[in-house]
This record gives sequence, C-alpha cells and structure tokens, in this order.
Amino acid sequence: MLTSKELYRQLVHLLIGVGVVITYYFDILSPLAVFLMLIVGGLSSVLCKRIRLPFFSYFLDHFERDEMKQTFPGRGMIFFFVGVLLVMQLFDKDIALAAIMILALGDSISHIVGERFGHIRNIFNGNSKKLFEGTLAGTAAGTLGALLFVPFPEALVGSFAAMIAEVIEIDLNSKPLDDNLIVPLVAGTVIMIMRKYVGL
Repeated sequence: MLTSKELYRQLVHLLIGVGVVITYYFDILSPLAVFLMLIVGGLSSVLCKRIRLPFFSYFLDHFERDEMKQTFPGRGMIFFFVGVLLVMQLFDKDIALAAIMILALGDSISHIVGERFGHIRNIFNGNSKKLFEGTLAGTAAGTLGALLFVPFPEALVGSFAAMIAEVIEIDLNSKPLDDNLIVPLVAGTVIMIMRKYVGL
C-alpha cells in the first residue's frame, strides 16, 4: 500500500536526483562537494539518534521510514549520495549523469507504480515485494531520463539492468545492499561496457 508519506518520500527522492543532475551538468556540484555533504549527513545521522537538529530532524519526521529513525536516520539519502559520488568518480560525465537520472526517475517511479498499480509478481524475483509493473515503469522512466545524455540502446539496457538488479536484491553478508547504491552503479557499469565492447 502506497501511503502519502511514502509517495512524498519518493517524489523528494526524484526531485533531489534531478537537482543533482542539473547542478552536476553545469559544474555547480563537484565530487568534493558531494563528499563534504556525506560527512555532514553522516554526522547528522549519528546526532539525530540522540538530539533534535534543525532541518534534519524535520526532514526525518516527514520523509524517513519509521523503522530507520532509530537505527540509521537518513540511510536512504546517505546511500543516495554515496551512489552519486561513486558514479561521478568511476565513469565519464555523460554516463554518470545518465546513471543518476536512472536512479532519480527509475527507482522512484518503480516504487510508486509498483505499490499503487502493481498486481503481477516480479518474474525476476518472485519473493520480492517489488511488482513487475513497477519494474517496467521504472525502466521506461529511467530510459527517458538517461536519453538526455546517452544514446537510446545504452539508456534502455542500462535502465533495464538497474531495475532488475534492484529487484534481485544483491546481498552483502546476508544483508541487502541499498537500492540507491546498486541502481546507479549497475546502470553506469552496463552503459560503460556497452560503449566499450558492444560499440552501440
């Protein structure tokens, strides 16, 4: 069931992602700035478990999932910017921008559509709560966003691979890695491989 809080959370995720793409495209946002933001965010996460902080606590009250408030406040946003920083450092700028768009649009839309309209169990992972309609919608949205920076075959395959990886739920020491880390890395890696070895 898609609650109003979860809908707003996904929309904020989408808007922040688009904002990151715009500022990075125009060289306003740098990897160093993202790294400094991560330090501030990490410290704020630790402090928010003990005290209320201006802005951060308000943001957590309105957008954070309840189960994360006590264990890892701001987890999703921290991993979002870890994923952003990694693709900035690992890939060419156009690939990084496409990967971030897939994260911003594909990941958000897949959640919204899957939870609001989804009925079909995902063929890529029958045990996943993420339904097939969401995967298709996320692939389409991610492809459209990535098309601003890379050719259609790269955008489509990169987005599709990222949405499959999100559903499969890659584990590390029996704990699933955060989608915000998996999605941009898979998208960027697939696009890079296609460009280097497939030549599309």
